[in-house]
Amino acid sequence: MALINENYQKLKAGYLFPEIGKRVREYSAKKSSRNIIRLGIGDVTLPLSPSIVKAIQDAALEMGTMEGFKGYGPEQGYPFLIEGIIKNEYNTRNISLDSDEVFVSDGSKCDTGNIQEIFDANCKVATTDPVYPVYVDTNVMAGRTEEAFDDGRYAGIIYMPCLEENDFLPEFPGNKPDIIYLCYPNNPTGTTMTKETLKGWVDYAKKNKAVILFDAAYEAFITEPNIPHSIYEIEGAKEVAIEFRSFSKTAGFTGTRCAFTIVPKEVVGYTRDGETVPLNPLWNRRQTTKFNGVSYVIQKAAAACYSEQGKKEIQKNINYYMENAKIIKESLSKLGYKVYGAINAPYIWLKTTDNLSSWEFFDKVLHTVQVVGTPGSGFGASGEGYFRLSAFGSKENVLEAMDRFKSL
Repeated sequence: MALINENYQKLKAGYLFPEIGKRVREYSAKKSSRNIIRLGIGDVTLPLSPSIVKAIQDAALEMGTMEGFKGYGPEQGYPFLIEGIIKNEYNTRNISLDSDEVFVSDGSKCDTGNIQEIFDANCKVATTDPVYPVYVDTNVMAGRTEEAFDDGRYAGIIYMPCLEENDFLPEFPGNKPDIIYLCYPNNPTGTTMTKETLKGWVDYAKKNKAVILFDAAYEAFITEPNIPHSIYEIEGAKEVAIEFRSFSKTAGFTGTRCAFTIVPKEVVGYTRDGETVPLNPLWNRRQTTKFNGVSYVIQKAAAACYSEQGKKEIQKNINYYMENAKIIKESLSKLGYKVYGAINAPYIWLKTTDNLSSWEFFDKVLHTVQVVGTPGSGFGASGEGYFRLSAFGSKENVLEAMDRFKSL
Protein backbone atom coordinates (compact mmCIF):
# COMPACT_ATOMS: atom_id res chain seq x y z
CA MET A 1 0.00 0.00 0.00
CA ALA A 2 1.53 3.29 -1.17
CA LEU A 3 0.99 5.62 1.76
CA ILE A 4 0.98 9.32 1.03
CA ASN A 5 2.78 12.08 2.85
CA GLU A 6 -0.17 13.17 4.95
CA ASN A 7 1.47 16.51 5.70
CA TYR A 8 0.22 17.65 2.28
CA GLN A 9 -3.33 17.30 3.56
CA LYS A 10 -2.63 19.94 6.19
CA LEU A 11 -2.12 22.59 3.50
CA LYS A 12 -4.88 25.15 3.45
CA ALA A 13 -6.74 25.43 0.12
CA GLY A 14 -4.57 25.92 -2.97
CA TYR A 15 -1.38 27.88 -3.41
CA LEU A 16 -2.19 31.61 -3.39
CA PHE A 17 -1.40 32.58 -6.97
CA PRO A 18 -3.25 29.72 -8.71
CA GLU A 19 -6.32 30.72 -6.68
CA ILE A 20 -6.02 34.27 -7.99
CA GLY A 21 -5.77 32.94 -11.54
CA LYS A 22 -8.84 30.79 -10.99
CA ARG A 23 -10.95 33.76 -9.85
CA VAL A 24 -9.78 35.91 -12.74
CA ARG A 25 -10.62 33.16 -15.26
CA GLU A 26 -14.07 32.68 -13.76
CA TYR A 27 -14.76 36.41 -13.91
CA SER A 28 -13.50 36.67 -17.49
CA ALA A 29 -15.72 33.78 -18.61
CA LYS A 30 -18.86 35.37 -17.20
CA LYS A 31 -18.32 38.96 -18.28
CA SER A 32 -16.73 40.49 -21.35
CA SER A 33 -15.54 44.01 -20.61
CA ARG A 34 -12.49 46.20 -20.91
CA ASN A 35 -9.15 44.49 -20.59
CA ILE A 36 -8.08 43.19 -17.20
CA ILE A 37 -4.93 44.83 -15.85
CA ARG A 38 -2.82 42.39 -13.86
CA LEU A 39 -0.77 43.88 -11.04
CA GLY A 40 -1.00 40.85 -8.79
CA ILE A 41 1.63 38.21 -9.41
CA GLY A 42 5.14 39.66 -9.32
CA ASP A 43 6.09 38.63 -12.84
CA VAL A 44 8.14 41.03 -14.93
CA THR A 45 6.88 42.45 -18.21
CA LEU A 46 9.90 44.10 -19.85
CA PRO A 47 11.78 41.85 -22.31
CA LEU A 48 15.28 40.57 -21.68
CA SER A 49 17.85 43.27 -22.32
CA PRO A 50 19.96 43.18 -25.53
CA SER A 51 23.15 42.13 -23.74
CA ILE A 52 21.41 39.14 -22.20
CA VAL A 53 19.77 38.12 -25.46
CA LYS A 54 23.10 38.29 -27.28
CA ALA A 55 24.73 36.15 -24.57
CA ILE A 56 21.99 33.53 -24.98
CA GLN A 57 22.39 33.53 -28.75
CA ASP A 58 26.17 33.30 -28.59
CA ALA A 59 26.06 30.50 -26.01
CA ALA A 60 23.51 28.55 -28.05
CA LEU A 61 25.70 28.82 -31.15
CA GLU A 62 28.69 27.73 -29.09
CA MET A 63 26.77 24.68 -27.91
CA GLY A 64 26.21 23.77 -31.56
CA THR A 65 29.92 23.22 -32.19
CA MET A 66 32.15 20.30 -31.31
CA GLU A 67 34.57 22.62 -29.55
CA GLY A 68 31.99 24.56 -27.60
CA PHE A 69 29.46 21.90 -26.68
CA LYS A 70 28.82 21.48 -22.95
CA GLY A 71 27.18 18.49 -21.30
CA TYR A 72 26.65 18.24 -17.57
CA GLY A 73 28.14 21.24 -15.85
CA PRO A 74 29.13 21.69 -12.20
CA GLU A 75 26.03 21.44 -10.04
CA GLN A 76 27.18 24.46 -8.04
CA GLY A 77 27.53 26.67 -11.12
CA TYR A 78 30.21 27.53 -13.67
CA PRO A 79 33.23 29.42 -12.31
CA PHE A 80 32.73 32.34 -14.72
CA LEU A 81 29.33 33.13 -13.19
CA ILE A 82 30.36 32.48 -9.59
CA GLU A 83 33.34 34.82 -10.00
CA GLY A 84 31.06 37.48 -11.47
CA ILE A 85 28.63 37.14 -8.58
CA ILE A 86 31.34 37.49 -5.94
CA LYS A 87 33.04 40.44 -7.65
CA ASN A 88 29.91 42.43 -8.46
CA GLU A 89 27.48 41.57 -5.69
CA TYR A 90 29.79 41.20 -2.69
CA ASN A 91 33.32 42.54 -3.21
CA THR A 92 31.81 45.91 -4.11
CA ARG A 93 30.33 45.98 -0.59
CA ASN A 94 33.56 44.88 1.09
CA ILE A 95 32.27 41.34 1.55
CA SER A 96 34.68 38.50 0.77
CA LEU A 97 33.45 35.06 -0.27
CA ASP A 98 35.09 31.88 -1.48
CA SER A 99 33.86 30.40 -4.74
CA ASP A 100 32.61 27.26 -3.00
CA GLU A 101 30.28 29.36 -0.83
CA VAL A 102 28.18 30.32 -3.88
CA PHE A 103 25.59 27.91 -5.31
CA VAL A 104 23.91 28.80 -8.61
CA SER A 105 20.35 27.51 -8.93
CA ASP A 106 17.16 27.80 -10.97
CA GLY A 107 15.37 30.11 -8.53
CA SER A 108 15.20 31.52 -5.03
CA LYS A 109 11.72 30.05 -4.67
CA CYS A 110 13.25 26.60 -5.08
CA ASP A 111 16.16 27.31 -2.77
CA THR A 112 14.14 28.86 0.06
CA GLY A 113 11.85 25.85 -0.13
CA ASN A 114 14.55 23.22 -0.43
CA ILE A 115 16.95 24.60 2.17
CA GLN A 116 14.81 23.24 5.00
CA GLU A 117 15.81 19.70 3.95
CA ILE A 118 19.22 20.06 5.60
CA PHE A 119 17.63 20.78 9.00
CA ASP A 120 16.10 18.36 11.49
CA ALA A 121 12.36 17.81 11.24
CA ASN A 122 11.98 18.95 14.85
CA CYS A 123 13.53 22.37 14.29
CA LYS A 124 11.25 25.24 15.32
CA VAL A 125 10.65 27.67 12.48
CA ALA A 126 9.95 31.38 12.95
CA THR A 127 8.64 33.48 10.11
CA THR A 128 7.30 36.95 9.59
CA ASP A 129 3.56 37.30 9.07
CA PRO A 130 2.58 38.26 6.38
CA VAL A 131 5.09 36.14 4.52
CA TYR A 132 5.96 34.69 1.13
CA PRO A 133 3.88 31.46 1.23
CA VAL A 134 6.72 29.14 0.15
CA TYR A 135 8.49 29.52 3.50
CA VAL A 136 5.50 28.18 5.42
CA ASP A 137 4.10 25.66 2.97
CA THR A 138 7.37 23.77 2.44
CA ASN A 139 7.79 23.37 6.20
CA VAL A 140 4.23 22.08 6.42
CA MET A 141 5.07 19.53 3.73
CA ALA A 142 8.16 18.50 5.69
CA GLY A 143 6.09 17.78 8.80
CA ARG A 144 7.23 20.62 11.06
CA THR A 145 3.67 21.71 11.85
CA GLU A 146 0.38 20.47 13.15
CA GLU A 147 -2.99 21.24 11.55
CA ALA A 148 -3.89 24.80 10.59
CA PHE A 149 -6.09 27.01 12.73
CA ASP A 150 -9.13 28.78 11.29
CA ASP A 151 -7.05 31.88 10.53
CA GLY A 152 -4.67 29.83 8.38
CA ARG A 153 -1.78 29.74 10.84
CA TYR A 154 -0.22 26.41 11.62
CA ALA A 155 0.43 25.05 15.08
CA GLY A 156 4.16 24.49 15.37
CA ILE A 157 5.30 27.60 13.50
CA ILE A 158 6.35 30.72 15.39
CA TYR A 159 4.65 33.68 13.72
CA MET A 160 6.09 37.17 14.04
CA PRO A 161 3.32 39.65 13.16
CA CYS A 162 4.41 42.59 10.98
CA LEU A 163 1.74 45.21 11.44
CA GLU A 164 1.21 48.90 10.83
CA GLU A 165 1.76 49.61 14.52
CA ASN A 166 5.27 48.04 14.50
CA ASP A 167 6.20 49.48 11.07
CA PHE A 168 5.85 45.99 9.56
CA LEU A 169 9.02 44.83 11.32
CA PRO A 170 9.05 41.60 13.33
CA GLU A 171 9.81 41.54 17.03
CA PHE A 172 12.01 38.93 18.63
CA PRO A 173 9.81 35.91 19.42
CA GLY A 174 9.33 34.74 22.97
CA ASN A 175 9.61 31.10 21.96
CA LYS A 176 13.13 30.19 20.90
CA PRO A 177 13.34 29.41 17.15
CA ASP A 178 15.97 27.31 15.41
CA ILE A 179 15.35 28.66 11.91
CA ILE A 180 14.33 32.27 11.18
CA TYR A 181 13.02 33.37 7.77
CA LEU A 182 13.56 37.05 6.93
CA CYS A 183 12.88 38.71 3.59
CA TYR A 184 14.06 42.29 3.13
CA PRO A 185 13.21 44.34 1.16
CA ASN A 186 10.03 42.57 2.10
CA ASN A 187 7.59 40.69 -0.04
CA PRO A 188 4.70 41.48 0.34
CA THR A 189 4.85 44.72 2.39
CA GLY A 190 7.66 46.42 0.47
CA THR A 191 9.25 47.57 3.73
CA THR A 192 12.90 47.35 4.74
CA MET A 193 15.28 46.82 7.66
CA THR A 194 18.08 49.22 8.54
CA LYS A 195 21.55 47.92 9.30
CA GLU A 196 20.95 48.57 12.99
CA THR A 197 17.75 46.52 13.02
CA LEU A 198 19.30 43.67 11.06
CA LYS A 199 22.29 43.68 13.43
CA GLY A 200 19.83 42.99 16.24
CA TRP A 201 18.62 39.87 14.43
CA VAL A 202 22.15 38.63 13.80
CA ASP A 203 22.93 39.03 17.50
CA TYR A 204 19.66 37.30 18.41
CA ALA A 205 20.49 34.34 16.15
CA LYS A 206 23.95 34.04 17.67
CA LYS A 207 22.55 34.08 21.19
CA ASN A 208 20.01 31.37 20.41
CA LYS A 209 22.18 29.25 18.08
CA ALA A 210 19.64 29.82 15.31
CA VAL A 211 20.13 30.17 11.56
CA ILE A 212 18.68 33.09 9.59
CA LEU A 213 17.42 32.29 6.09
CA PHE A 214 17.69 35.72 4.49
CA ASP A 215 15.82 36.26 1.22
CA ALA A 216 17.35 39.28 -0.51
CA ALA A 217 15.68 38.77 -3.89
CA TYR A 218 14.70 42.46 -4.12
CA GLU A 219 17.93 44.10 -2.96
CA ALA A 220 18.57 45.67 -6.38
CA PHE A 221 15.49 47.87 -5.90
CA ILE A 222 16.88 49.57 -2.78
CA THR A 223 17.22 53.35 -3.20
CA GLU A 224 18.01 54.53 0.34
CA PRO A 225 21.67 54.48 1.49
CA ASN A 226 21.14 53.11 5.01
CA ILE A 227 19.44 49.92 3.86
CA PRO A 228 21.69 46.84 3.62
CA HIS A 229 21.74 44.99 0.31
CA SER A 230 23.17 41.86 1.92
CA ILE A 231 22.95 40.47 5.43
CA TYR A 232 26.71 39.95 5.22
CA GLU A 233 27.15 43.71 5.53
CA ILE A 234 26.39 43.02 9.18
CA GLU A 235 29.30 41.95 11.37
CA GLY A 236 29.03 38.30 12.37
CA ALA A 237 26.30 37.43 9.88
CA LYS A 238 28.42 34.80 8.14
CA GLU A 239 28.24 32.75 11.33
CA VAL A 240 24.44 32.56 11.38
CA ALA A 241 22.97 33.41 7.97
CA ILE A 242 22.30 31.88 4.56
CA GLU A 243 21.40 34.37 1.83
CA PHE A 244 19.24 33.92 -1.27
CA ARG A 245 19.46 36.09 -4.40
CA SER A 246 17.79 35.97 -7.79
CA PHE A 247 18.12 37.25 -11.35
CA SER A 248 14.35 36.93 -11.82
CA LYS A 249 13.11 40.41 -10.97
CA THR A 250 16.35 42.34 -11.51
CA ALA A 251 17.23 41.00 -14.96
CA GLY A 252 13.88 39.58 -16.05
CA PHE A 253 14.80 35.91 -15.62
CA THR A 254 11.37 34.75 -14.43
CA GLY A 255 11.08 32.72 -17.62
CA THR A 256 14.72 31.70 -17.96
CA ARG A 257 15.41 30.80 -14.28
CA CYS A 258 18.65 31.62 -12.52
CA ALA A 259 19.47 32.50 -8.93
CA PHE A 260 22.10 31.81 -6.31
CA THR A 261 22.41 30.99 -2.64
CA ILE A 262 25.29 31.89 -0.35
CA VAL A 263 26.20 29.36 2.35
CA PRO A 264 29.27 30.64 4.24
CA LYS A 265 31.67 28.07 5.63
CA GLU A 266 31.29 29.66 9.08
CA VAL A 267 27.54 29.04 9.40
CA VAL A 268 26.81 25.91 11.41
CA GLY A 269 24.05 23.66 12.68
CA TYR A 270 24.19 21.18 15.52
CA THR A 271 23.83 17.46 16.09
CA ARG A 272 21.50 16.27 18.82
CA ASP A 273 24.62 15.82 20.94
CA GLY A 274 25.44 19.51 20.53
CA GLU A 275 28.35 19.12 18.14
CA THR A 276 28.71 21.83 15.49
CA VAL A 277 28.37 20.87 11.82
CA PRO A 278 29.09 23.28 8.92
CA LEU A 279 26.03 23.73 6.73
CA ASN A 280 27.97 24.41 3.53
CA PRO A 281 28.87 20.72 2.91
CA LEU A 282 25.30 19.66 3.69
CA TRP A 283 23.83 22.02 1.10
CA ASN A 284 26.50 20.97 -1.37
CA ARG A 285 25.55 17.33 -0.81
CA ARG A 286 21.87 18.09 -1.25
CA GLN A 287 22.43 20.01 -4.49
CA THR A 288 24.81 17.50 -6.05
CA THR A 289 22.35 14.71 -5.25
CA LYS A 290 19.10 16.32 -6.37
CA PHE A 291 20.10 19.02 -8.85
CA ASN A 292 22.04 18.90 -12.11
CA GLY A 293 22.70 22.61 -12.34
CA VAL A 294 21.47 25.54 -14.41
CA SER A 295 22.08 25.28 -18.15
CA TYR A 296 25.28 26.70 -19.60
CA VAL A 297 23.31 29.00 -21.90
CA ILE A 298 21.39 30.59 -19.03
CA GLN A 299 24.49 30.96 -16.87
CA LYS A 300 26.21 32.80 -19.73
CA ALA A 301 23.15 35.05 -19.88
CA ALA A 302 23.38 35.69 -16.14
CA ALA A 303 27.08 36.51 -16.45
CA ALA A 304 26.21 39.10 -19.10
CA CYS A 305 24.31 41.00 -16.40
CA TYR A 306 27.70 41.98 -14.99
CA SER A 307 29.12 43.45 -18.18
CA GLU A 308 29.30 47.24 -18.28
CA GLN A 309 26.50 47.44 -20.83
CA GLY A 310 24.46 44.75 -19.10
CA LYS A 311 24.52 46.69 -15.83
CA LYS A 312 23.26 49.82 -17.59
CA GLU A 313 20.43 47.95 -19.31
CA ILE A 314 19.33 46.21 -16.11
CA GLN A 315 19.42 49.40 -14.08
CA LYS A 316 17.24 51.04 -16.72
CA ASN A 317 14.65 48.28 -16.26
CA ILE A 318 14.81 48.57 -12.47
CA ASN A 319 14.28 52.34 -12.73
CA TYR A 320 11.29 51.70 -14.98
CA TYR A 321 9.62 49.45 -12.43
CA MET A 322 10.41 51.77 -9.53
CA GLU A 323 8.87 54.66 -11.45
CA ASN A 324 5.75 52.50 -11.72
CA ALA A 325 5.88 51.95 -7.96
CA LYS A 326 6.12 55.69 -7.39
CA ILE A 327 3.13 56.33 -9.65
CA ILE A 328 1.02 53.75 -7.82
CA LYS A 329 1.96 54.98 -4.36
CA GLU A 330 1.41 58.65 -5.12
CA SER A 331 -1.85 58.01 -6.98
CA LEU A 332 -3.37 55.85 -4.25
CA SER A 333 -2.20 58.21 -1.51
CA LYS A 334 -3.98 61.09 -3.24
CA LEU A 335 -7.14 58.96 -3.31
CA GLY A 336 -6.94 58.55 0.47
CA TYR A 337 -5.53 55.04 0.74
CA LYS A 338 -2.99 54.12 3.40
CA VAL A 339 -0.04 52.96 1.31
CA TYR A 340 3.30 51.39 2.27
CA GLY A 341 6.37 50.15 0.40
CA ALA A 342 7.29 51.30 -3.13
CA ILE A 343 10.49 53.12 -2.08
CA ASN A 344 13.00 50.27 -1.81
CA ALA A 345 10.87 47.50 -3.32
CA PRO A 346 8.61 46.99 -6.33
CA TYR A 347 5.58 46.22 -4.16
CA ILE A 348 2.85 48.46 -2.83
CA TRP A 349 1.03 47.39 0.34
CA LEU A 350 -2.28 49.18 0.92
CA LYS A 351 -4.98 48.99 3.53
CA THR A 352 -8.39 47.93 2.25
CA THR A 353 -11.31 50.33 2.55
CA ASP A 354 -14.77 50.06 4.13
CA ASN A 355 -13.60 47.30 6.51
CA LEU A 356 -13.52 44.86 3.59
CA SER A 357 -11.55 41.65 3.97
CA SER A 358 -8.62 41.12 1.65
CA TRP A 359 -10.52 38.76 -0.64
CA GLU A 360 -13.62 40.98 -0.62
CA PHE A 361 -11.45 43.89 -1.69
CA PHE A 362 -9.82 41.69 -4.35
CA ASP A 363 -13.24 40.85 -5.80
CA LYS A 364 -14.39 44.47 -5.63
CA VAL A 365 -11.32 45.73 -7.49
CA LEU A 366 -11.59 42.96 -10.09
CA HIS A 367 -15.32 43.30 -10.68
CA THR A 368 -15.50 47.10 -10.52
CA VAL A 369 -12.36 48.37 -12.23
CA GLN A 370 -10.93 45.16 -13.71
CA VAL A 371 -7.58 45.37 -11.93
CA VAL A 372 -5.94 42.31 -10.35
CA GLY A 373 -3.92 42.58 -7.14
CA THR A 374 -3.06 40.11 -4.41
CA PRO A 375 -5.16 39.75 -1.24
CA GLY A 376 -3.01 40.33 1.82
CA SER A 377 -4.53 37.43 3.74
CA GLY A 378 -2.98 35.10 1.18
CA PHE A 379 0.36 35.95 2.77
CA GLY A 380 -0.80 35.15 6.30
CA ALA A 381 -3.24 36.12 9.01
CA SER A 382 -1.53 39.46 9.66
CA GLY A 383 -2.05 40.36 6.02
CA GLU A 384 -5.81 40.41 6.49
CA GLY A 385 -7.23 43.80 5.61
CA TYR A 386 -4.39 44.59 3.20
CA PHE A 387 -3.84 44.30 -0.54
CA ARG A 388 -0.64 44.07 -2.59
CA LEU A 389 -0.04 45.65 -5.97
CA SER A 390 3.02 44.91 -8.08
CA ALA A 391 4.99 47.50 -10.04
CA PHE A 392 5.97 44.94 -12.68
CA GLY A 393 3.36 46.01 -15.23
CA SER A 394 3.80 48.29 -18.22
CA LYS A 395 3.74 52.00 -17.47
CA GLU A 396 0.66 52.37 -19.68
CA ASN A 397 -1.21 49.73 -17.69
CA VAL A 398 -0.13 51.24 -14.39
CA LEU A 399 -1.40 54.68 -15.42
CA GLU A 400 -4.66 53.17 -16.67
CA ALA A 401 -5.11 51.16 -13.46
CA MET A 402 -4.61 54.25 -11.30
CA ASP A 403 -7.13 56.14 -13.41
CA ARG A 404 -9.63 53.32 -12.89
CA PHE A 405 -9.07 53.39 -9.14
CA LYS A 406 -10.60 56.86 -9.10
CA SER A 407 -14.01 55.25 -9.73
CA LEU A 408 -13.61 52.43 -7.22
